[in-house]
Amino acid sequence: MSKPLLSRRPTVDAGTRTGTGTGGAPFDLPALPLVDGETRQAWVYRLLREAILQGTLKAGMRVPSSRALAQRLSVARSTVEVAFDQLRAEGYVAGVVGSGTYVSATLPDQFLRPERPARTAKAVVMQPSMQASMSMSLEPPRSATARPSRHDATFVARVADAALFPLAEWRSHLQAAARGTRLRATAEDDAFGAWELRTEVARYLGAARGMSCDPAQVIVVAGIRQGLNLAARVLLRATDKVLIEDPGYALAADIFAPFARRLAPVAIDEAGFSVARARRHAGVRLVHVTPAHQSPTGVTMPVSRRLELLSWAQERSVWVLEDDYDSEFNYRSAPLPALKSLDKDDRVIHCGSFNKTMFADLRIGYAVVPRALVPDFAAACRAMGPSVGLIEQRALAAFMADGGLARHIRRTRAVYARRRERVLDALRQAVAPAPLRTSGEHGGFHFTWWLPDDVPADALANEVAQRGLRLEFVADCCQRVQVAPGVLLGDSALGEQSLDEALPRLEAAIAAARQSGRRTGPKRP
Repeated sequence: MSKPLLSRRPTVDAGTRTGTGTGGAPFDLPALPLVDGETRQAWVYRLLREAILQGTLKAGMRVPSSRALAQRLSVARSTVEVAFDQLRAEGYVAGVVGSGTYVSATLPDQFLRPERPARTAKAVVMQPSMQASMSMSLEPPRSATARPSRHDATFVARVADAALFPLAEWRSHLQAAARGTRLRATAEDDAFGAWELRTEVARYLGAARGMSCDPAQVIVVAGIRQGLNLAARVLLRATDKVLIEDPGYALAADIFAPFARRLAPVAIDEAGFSVARARRHAGVRLVHVTPAHQSPTGVTMPVSRRLELLSWAQERSVWVLEDDYDSEFNYRSAPLPALKSLDKDDRVIHCGSFNKTMFADLRIGYAVVPRALVPDFAAACRAMGPSVGLIEQRALAAFMADGGLARHIRRTRAVYARRRERVLDALRQAVAPAPLRTSGEHGGFHFTWWLPDDVPADALANEVAQRGLRLEFVADCCQRVQVAPGVLLGDSALGEQSLDEALPRLEAAIAAARQSGRRTGPKRP
């Protein structure tokens, strides 16, 4: 571990770089001037954040103490401590009890800053017994003003914590957008949505998902479901075949069935959607996949499988619907770039949503369509009419341009990571001495817990219901395949108080189900 930095007080002159650490290790702290309206707390935060992002303070290095920094920067120690609190909350630094504060090994900005290329990470491989896919049946949305309650102590997947959203900041953008919007502008016909929002979405996807797209290819929709419905409306005929993951998104069949008579579930494997199985089907027009964080398994489709999928799609003239529902929330590394980022032949329609990232009642998502399909999608959008208000679109564009979305993701990602570790620790204790088998725990709003042999799924369902908890089971996401018993554990929406209430009840339910399993014997599909 590196020695403490900034051990000697330098002379700071505005516009200069200063100081060296002990042991000959250089440390240059840019003495950036205060900007108009900036507090000293925000200034200290900005100095340290930029030093971390530029590599002056490297991953794993110990951060100077608040006392040392206060002396060097000629500010109050409390000012530095507030800046430290914000850096910790956003995941830039982490405290080690009895040792100090260190720069995080994985920086939260490394795939959110436009000037930095998206980084790749090793895919998480699920265990051989883990066969499942994506289930995105939506729960009733929580308001951004909602407060945690006893009813929130349920492990429902795919739900963000609306209480963490900066509602005051969002209101200010809504008010500004309302003041700056002329009445005539609200009647202007832009089939794909407000240009300023489409521009910000294109910039965001380039930074966060490694995609190079033109704002002209971006469509503003109410959410991923509308994006999938729109793609089905444009691309499918009654005689077409659609491939969906099995187990998979619970609403996929309902979305595609009105437009195509032939729906074919494709059993996934440890790398996600199986291209080998897809090749057995003829006449495929469209395939729906969730490569980033497959639900319920949460596994990430590796690059080799992604390239295989794209090659097959080009060979067979298949359109690929990429459902990218929670890729922003990776807790151990930056996510792989989107499937669309590898799409040299322009066969992928990429769908995402801010409803998960921000709050459910927002109802704003996006679809990025191939250039060749832009006219067809434009005609469909004009026929359907606008689905998102102009004021909300302009407010979101300003929120993104101002860095509000990136700040919110940084803060919530750090909170969700702590909640995830707390739930995993509780599960380890509950299933001991059996090993804890999970998949998808590296990111997203949920992970999958694969039940031990001595915890029957039916007994667990009964026990959690008696204790006022809700769980979602992998089996409910299946079309044709049978899979090992597994549970989706959504932990992102559970605050500390809710976890205090829910985890003991979950542990008690597991113990009771295990006792029941010992009496009746384990049941496997």
